[in-house]
Amino acid sequence: MAAGRVMIVDDSMTVRMYHRQLLEKLGYICEEAENGMEALEKAQLGQYDLYLVDINMPVLDGYSFVKRLRQGEGHGAPVIMISTEAEAKDMRQSLISGANHHIIKPARPEQLEAFVKILTYPCA
Repeated sequence: MAAGRVMIVDDSMTVRMYHRQLLEKLGYICEEAENGMEALEKAQLGQYDLYLVDINMPVLDGYSFVKRLRQGEGHGAPVIMISTEAEAKDMRQSLISGANHHIIKPARPEQLEAFVKILTYPCA
């Protein structure tokens, strides 16, 4: 039985594959988007238990994606921002945008696993 559905939003294919491998080992079903606009379109069509979102992406950045996601009805799933943006102002902006947590890239497997499980419980 799957632990939940996760949308991985990052313009780097390598990062998406890394996160997908970690989460699929834990039993999560993963879908991917290359930017915030693609993720927003997919979010309107499906139900996700968690979003992993990069900040710096073309078309629609992570902050804007999360703000727009939060404005949509039924899109209250948790969001973890995973970014190279590591200053306190960046972490604060993630939370202001509507994210539940901010992790600095590269995410350590044990760190990502812990927060994913916490935020998707009771799905996990």
